Amino acid sequence: MILAVLFANTDGNILIERFHGVPAEERLHWRSFLVKLGADNLKGATNEELFVASHNGRSAFVITSTVKDVCGKLPTERLFLDKYGKICLCLDEIVWTGMLENTDKDRIRKVMRLRPPTEA
Repeated sequence: MILAVLFANTDGNILIERFHGVPAEERLHWRSFLVKLGADNLKGATNEELFVASHNGRSAFVITSTVKDVCGKLPTERLFLDKYGKICLCLDEIVWTGMLENTDKDRIRKVMRLRPPTEA
């Protein structure tokens, strides 16, 4: 089960967070833990893969590669915030109620192209 997905900038400011099965009173502890885990990984990092922190060996490849696809290139903070809505849709498609639901990037791209029905 994936309990939390969190994106933060290099200063530790949280850009997006998703918690699954974590009680509200424990979320502050999780935020602090994940930001510190990310900050520890960022020290001296030059390879973009080092900017991804995971706990207990959980792979985040599908999440990071899908975010790059949505942004069209390596995401900057501004680009990330410009594409915030699509990134949220991607996260919902990949992780659903804490379970890794979808890792097929083609299927995720198809979902991203779906539009809500328009009223006639």
